[in-house]
Amino acid sequence: MEYVRLGQSGLQVSKVILGCMSYGDPARGNHQWSLREDESRPFVQKALELGITTFDTANVYSDGSSEEIVGRALADFARREEVVIATKVHGVMRSGPNGHGLSRAHIMEQIDASLRRLGTDYIDLYQIHRRDPDVSAEETMEALHDLVKAGKVRYLGASSMYAWQFAEYQHAADLNGWTRFVSMQDHYNLINREEEREMHPYCLDQGVGVIPWSPLARGKLTRDWDAQTSRSETDVFGQTLYVQAEESDRAVAAAVAAVAEARGVPRARVALAWVMQQPAVTAPIVGATKMSHLDDAVAATELTLTDAELAQLQAEYIPHAVAGF
Repeated sequence: MEYVRLGQSGLQVSKVILGCMSYGDPARGNHQWSLREDESRPFVQKALELGITTFDTANVYSDGSSEEIVGRALADFARREEVVIATKVHGVMRSGPNGHGLSRAHIMEQIDASLRRLGTDYIDLYQIHRRDPDVSAEETMEALHDLVKAGKVRYLGASSMYAWQFAEYQHAADLNGWTRFVSMQDHYNLINREEEREMHPYCLDQGVGVIPWSPLARGKLTRDWDAQTSRSETDVFGQTLYVQAEESDRAVAAAVAAVAEARGVPRARVALAWVMQQPAVTAPIVGATKMSHLDDAVAATELTLTDAELAQLQAEYIPHAVAGF
């Protein structure tokens, strides 16, 4: 496993980040497809054995139970200082005033709740899950800066917004001497490449690491286009994605299949290798509900696509409307 710096920060992350949305109590929240704790723990253990040291979750995943499961597993299988724990704040965690968003009140409440659930004294990478249009960038960035200065958080990241919105947060931090974001977790894969227009050039210019979510397009790039899984049938948010430009998207998926067949490797390795070879990308966030998913993700780090293969994979793409935020 290769370890790389997250943007221009000093934080080193594994070249594959394990996404932990799939690990949580299916009776809590709206992730009916999530794996229970006894089913989840072997994935965390194997990820560590394969050299994956970076784990991404969020307070809203299965109503906090993902953080609980991941925290207990990491405590049992790893030394705290040898892993990077990333989590997020923004979504609805309770009804009523200040129960969601990026206000100082919500951030201060949720950092302590996440620390308790994860069973740790600090979070390596604390990310805003989305932008909050009702709270100023200054209020959010000052609150996050205070968490860093208090030692509860070591680095800050953001996720899924327009580049100008991301720049607004960074500008607020710069003007006031507050901690900047070191990473952007965005929606990026072979059938959703809109981040290449503005977000990725901005991140490259500013030294911000990019850790894409859904690099396999919710599995669309790993199986026949019309194939269904229990997750695809019940994932409400996922059903809002990949519903545009279907003819073009099918052609891109077919190109992935063709390159994979010619190489004699699973499609997932090709789709992930493409993401890893993009200049702005630090490391993709990969979910795993089968052990082969981990094997493919790690193997993708050693698969270098040729210029001809890259061109073949990219040829059928057409512009899409923004999806995912």
